[in-house]
Amino acid sequence: MIKEFKEFAFKGNLVDMAVGFILGGGFATVVKSFVDNVIMPPLGAALANVDFSNMKYVIQSSVAEQKNEAGEVTTAAVAEVALNYGQFVQDFISFTILAFVVFIVVKKVIEGMKREEAKPEPAPPEPTAEEALLTEIRDLLKTKA
Repeated sequence: MIKEFKEFAFKGNLVDMAVGFILGGGFATVVKSFVDNVIMPPLGAALANVDFSNMKYVIQSSVAEQKNEAGEVTTAAVAEVALNYGQFVQDFISFTILAFVVFIVVKKVIEGMKREEAKPEPAPPEPTAEEALLTEIRDLLKTKA
């Protein structure tokens, strides 16, 4: 059972896939940073200095007023409840860029594989003069034997 597990775990395809996942995670981090730090600031500036990461619809603010039993109004710190649609916009742009890059990479890999398959096998090299002479001698000896 251990032998079978080793064969499964260390097959070339499985290791290649694991490396792909690790590199994909790192690439996603780079794309997210690119969107957050390079794409969104100029886009926000072009749209009247909008900071997408702070855009949200607040359902319940972090400071809530409450009335106690005596009817007095007090304030309490509670967790803010909000729909962060600006962050969604940033994440959507990150996903779109990542999906486009993956599409291009996969397309190029498939094109390369098709090009490799389409290559005709090279013709065997012509025998040298020495090989041709030896072949002729061999054939003559076969006919005399």
